[in-house]
Amino acid sequence: MLDAIFKIVIFGDAGCGKTTLTKRFKTDLFISDSQMTIGVDFETKTFEVDGKKVKLMIWDFGGEERFRFILPKYINGAMGAILMYDVTNYPSLAHIDNWLSVINGREDQIPLLLLGGKADLDIIREITFKEGKKIAKVKGFSGFTECSSKTGENVEKSFENLTRIMLNRF
Repeated sequence: MLDAIFKIVIFGDAGCGKTTLTKRFKTDLFISDSQMTIGVDFETKTFEVDGKKVKLMIWDFGGEERFRFILPKYINGAMGAILMYDVTNYPSLAHIDNWLSVINGREDQIPLLLLGGKADLDIIREITFKEGKKIAKVKGFSGFTECSSKTGENVEKSFENLTRIMLNRF
């Protein structure tokens, strides 16, 4: 028996790792040849957090600007969200205000994590951890971390953190 079912959305610029993050969380495998998301993909995963059995319905949005118009429709009913950027691509962080404007029109504010992807690519990093954390604080995110879908670092932890926030809120 489930203790909770949560709909969450993952969004951000194209190529920042949203689909590989979702696949890594679901399968614990790194799938390097994932295809660009056209519109939206959907996954589910049931797991345990703090002794509670939770099912996440994960909506992974295509990051190209041409798909942005559908986000407000799909975000309805979401109880949490992850805004993802690529630590090796500064423009993906610079576009955060554009993404926030899409979801900030909602009447109810949902927990929102800022997540820096591709943290394993330190040698070509353009955005420091400190800079990402500062932006998350200034913009009022519910939390911040970095992860690597390739190594698995902080993937499960990111979803667990968002789930804890939702469990405490709803």
